[in-house]
Amino acid sequence: MTDKYSVVKYTFEGDKFEILVKPDPALDYKLGKIKDINPILVSDEIYSDASKGTRSSSEKLLKVFKTEDSLIIAEKILQKGVLNLTTDQRRKMITEKRKQIITFIVKTFVDPRSHLPHPPLRVEQAMNDARVSIDPFKNSEEQVKDIVEKLRSIIPLKSENLLLEISIPAQYVA
Repeated sequence: MTDKYSVVKYTFEGDKFEILVKPDPALDYKLGKIKDINPILVSDEIYSDASKGTRSSSEKLLKVFKTEDSLIIAEKILQKGVLNLTTDQRRKMITEKRKQIITFIVKTFVDPRSHLPHPPLRVEQAMNDARVSIDPFKNSEEQVKDIVEKLRSIIPLKSENLLLEISIPAQYVA
């Protein structure tokens, strides 16, 4: 096992279960991009402590998962368990989320003096100045409210809402 791997941990009523997985495919599986579990697993063993190499007993597996099939158990552990991200994965997710948030702010908020949107670079620099922390697992729209409050002390932001009225002649209404 010279390849890099991650440990997925799952605890149920005090019993600990762990599986060894490849980091990138496991993250894709958790995000719903991959359906097949076979290319994700490093080994099909279910451990009680993967670092020591201690395997879980078949009695515990039957008690908790109602089966001894390692693929079914591994799938349940991967779905319900905790996957520790590698540093690269976490950094990549934060970068993507940061870009989404900047795009959302640029599209939604304007400079109240000029009524023009702030350039993305200005928003990004203001986020750096405000020391905004981004949670890679939270939705970007949920985080925007807190981020905008922090950014308002650095750059002026105003939410620009447009009221649009459409008149449709009666002959075109069904």
